[in-house]
Amino acid sequence: MATWLITGCSSGLGRHLAQAVLKHGDKAVVTARKLSAIQDIVTSYPDTALALQLDVTNSAQITQVVQQAEERFGGVDVLVNNAGHGYRAAVEEADETEVDELFATNFFGPVALIKAALPGMRKRGSGTIVNVSSIAARTTEPGSGYYAATKCALEGMSRGLQKEVSPLGISVIMVEPGGFRTDFADRSLLESKTAIRDYAGTAGLRRKANDKTGGHQLGDPARGAELIIKAVEAQDSPLLLALGSDAVQVINDALKADLSQVEAWEKESVATDYPD
Repeated sequence: MATWLITGCSSGLGRHLAQAVLKHGDKAVVTARKLSAIQDIVTSYPDTALALQLDVTNSAQITQVVQQAEERFGGVDVLVNNAGHGYRAAVEEADETEVDELFATNFFGPVALIKAALPGMRKRGSGTIVNVSSIAARTTEPGSGYYAATKCALEGMSRGLQKEVSPLGISVIMVEPGGFRTDFADRSLLESKTAIRDYAGTAGLRRKANDKTGGHQLGDPARGAELIIKAVEAQDSPLLLALGSDAVQVINDALKADLSQVEAWEKESVATDYPD
């Protein structure tokens, strides 16, 4: 029976994952910024669930949550960094304070949680860290440059982390979901207050008032949660886990496009080496 610590459980994929983990018989530390939003998840599991308030930008809360998880269940076996939010703005439109907060939530928060959970995992010689990224890290649409940057940072860190901790018996999984039918756009998608007219045909088309994708996404969050559990429990967990047919397509297309550009310029690229 593994103990999971999951962030961002008030809605969406995090909520479905917490419910699935508890239904599977594992223990779960279920967290959100507001306790009232998650209390119903843990009510039916008084012995295996613990609801805790957590703002991932609050370092003191991070320390307390990991300590309480260790005191209640003996340690964190699986850390899921799911909490985060979207942000839409053309690069020129973005507010510096908003971008700082975006990185604090989507990147530095997960890093702090990883650093808090790793000592226990190293001591036990086992554990899994699941970092929920996005296909935005693979292909960035207009208006999502800063959001994609947080996910690219998360994935770059995850790849280095995996090489550091795998010899210690610890796995790292990067989850790249496609579009999932959740309330992400309503609850967790922010945008800049500034809208520059020249970007109306690019970033402007993806501002919240113009976004009609809600309710039509391909992904089922309940099925996505089950796949994450399967990947964590696998004997050979993947470093990269795509969620959804759209994610698989986007990843394949992006890799092929990158490779074709490398190949097109291969002769010139190789020629930049020092001559023999």
